Amino acid sequence: MGLLKSFFSKKKLDKGLEPTKTSLLDKIGKAVIGKTTVDASVLDDLEEVLISADIGVDTTLKIIDRLEERVAKDKYLGTQELHKMLHEEMAALFRVSADEERSSLGPHVTLVVGVNGVGKTTTIGKMAHMYKAAGKSVLLGAADTYRAAAVDQLQLWSERVDVPIVKQSMGSDPAAVAHDTVQSAVSQSIDRVLIDTAGRLHNKVNLMNELSKIKRVIQKVIPDAPHEVLLVLDGSTGQNAFEQARQFAQATEITALAITKLDGTAKGGVVLGISDQMQVPVRYIGVGEAMEDLQEFDVQEYIDSLFKTV
Repeated sequence: MGLLKSFFSKKKLDKGLEPTKTSLLDKIGKAVIGKTTVDASVLDDLEEVLISADIGVDTTLKIIDRLEERVAKDKYLGTQELHKMLHEEMAALFRVSADEERSSLGPHVTLVVGVNGVGKTTTIGKMAHMYKAAGKSVLLGAADTYRAAAVDQLQLWSERVDVPIVKQSMGSDPAAVAHDTVQSAVSQSIDRVLIDTAGRLHNKVNLMNELSKIKRVIQKVIPDAPHEVLLVLDGSTGQNAFEQARQFAQATEITALAITKLDGTAKGGVVLGISDQMQVPVRYIGVGEAMEDLQEFDVQEYIDSLFKTV
């Protein structure tokens, strides 16, 4: 893991994923109770279990196909064996994100995208807290200029975390805000730049044009920026998060995911489904409301939490 590893709390992850784990293990147990072999009925039941966890149909079918291949020779099945196989096959489907490196040409710039209400601005604030706690200097850019509430909320987070912010009046050109943010970051030798963007999806063409313009203007300052385009999704919405991911992928290139609000929902399987279907790595997951509850994602820790029985 990267610099943020020390802030990863397995205990909070276990607690946040508890509803998904309980539902998943209970249903798996019912699917195999009294069974000693893997037959068509077991696989059908298991398929239904995985889909109900919002892993998604396509990803579920991949897992079922791989299980069929594995049990073709030895069809003995116990609950622990099934858990182990599922653990391994789920882990194999995740896209692995490379450790983040600071750009050799200046600050590391992240554009944050996502519809209103998914926790986008809050995620930016929590990321700022994590980076600052890790000893990094951070600058926020309030480029969601279509909603006064978005700028005000980011301003509150900058004050709460005690990091600077670049903002302009409501209705200002988002690209101009992004340009000023990056230019200021370079002049101050800032380590991390987090730029909030508008969460409009009713017109993907306008959104695409806006994000393209933002990229062009910041590349005039840092040619290889942005170094990451982070899509924030609300994990509690299950299949709706899938649809949002698809629509944003049509509007701009997504390089990483942050999936929030996984605590209190049995839809935690959406993390695997979206990463697999989008072929984009998950960078962060949110398992609570506190600043420390946004965690750097770890594939093995996540799956261990889903199958933890003690």
